[in-house]
Amino acid sequence: MKKKAFQTWAVHAGEDLKNNFGSLSVPVFSASVFAFSDADEGAALHNYEKEGFFYGRLGNPTQQALEKAVAELEGGECAYALASGMAAVSAAILSNVRSGDHIIAPDSMYSTTTLFLGEIGERYGIETTFVNAEDSENYARAIRENTKVLWMETPSNPTLQITDIRRVSETAKTNGAVSIIDNTFATPFNQRPLELGADMTVHSATKYLGGHSDLTAGVLTGNREMVQRARQTIGKLYGGNISPQVAWLVLRGIKTLALRMERHNHNAFAIAHMLNDHPLVSEVFYPGLEGHKNHEIAKSQMNGFGGMISFDVGTAEAGKKLVNSLELCTLATSLGGVESIVQHSASMTHATLSPAERASAGISDGLIRLSVGIEDKEDLVEDLRQALQKI
Repeated sequence: MKKKAFQTWAVHAGEDLKNNFGSLSVPVFSASVFAFSDADEGAALHNYEKEGFFYGRLGNPTQQALEKAVAELEGGECAYALASGMAAVSAAILSNVRSGDHIIAPDSMYSTTTLFLGEIGERYGIETTFVNAEDSENYARAIRENTKVLWMETPSNPTLQITDIRRVSETAKTNGAVSIIDNTFATPFNQRPLELGADMTVHSATKYLGGHSDLTAGVLTGNREMVQRARQTIGKLYGGNISPQVAWLVLRGIKTLALRMERHNHNAFAIAHMLNDHPLVSEVFYPGLEGHKNHEIAKSQMNGFGGMISFDVGTAEAGKKLVNSLELCTLATSLGGVESIVQHSASMTHATLSPAERASAGISDGLIRLSVGIEDKEDLVEDLRQALQKI
């Protein structure tokens, strides 16, 4: 079959009309227990010798439909859906390391991932070296004999740093390590890391995949062996299973992913340029700007630059005044919904980091993170302009 456009795949990904009795909407299987035809089938399912379901924590037909959809969109062999983005992050990492191993990760990324890596370092002796991921050679410089995971997050949260996925993935393969990338900000519409050499991708499906600020979920994707190891070890033993109702909501969100991302990309591109020209904004972080440090790398590995922007208004006082003055953009913690969401990063999502850690990650006191929604572009521009006038 001729390869279809992403816009088409997003609508039909994971579709199985025959097994769903012709239903265009995947049924929600609200079952935690599945019966067997006989003892031999029960044994085969429990020992993973036959595909199927036997207990809700370990799989469900609605969950499987979501996993098939995301695997298709990411170009992976297999996917595993979980209850949150952090459940996906922890499953991806813990299924590839053990005590005494070493991880390399960006110094600027989602703060809870940073805290998680610190936690497993203290508890289990799994050390992480944090590097400036804008220079891909920093991963090669930090390699040790016991390095098992090269973690990437590009574009990064909240400073929109860009990492060269091809180069870091090559470094991982050369040194017998696994390359894993958090692809939440870009989504598979804008970036497909597996096609660039990465071994595994992770998504907080709470964000763009769901797209409507009404669910919490996560998905990891990669080759079948790696994904099944995560499912059968960390997933089985630590829990974190997604509910079938939430899996269905993510599936519904994915059907409009391409349409939403086109609008997110369009709006953010225009707003980033407006902010870049505004006299009260000292710096704008957006990979679509020609002045972005790794703009050329972003162009080479992204199909669009996404809906996330960060910009600096100088001080914490100015940042708080700005977010308090916005009328259309909502002050909240999350991102990736149809509505525009703004936050003051230093006092909200990255308040858990020390001032020194924030400085190392490039998070200034005046940094504002904006998740650009699908509202009218001019309305968003006007809201930002009137708020900027008040700082």
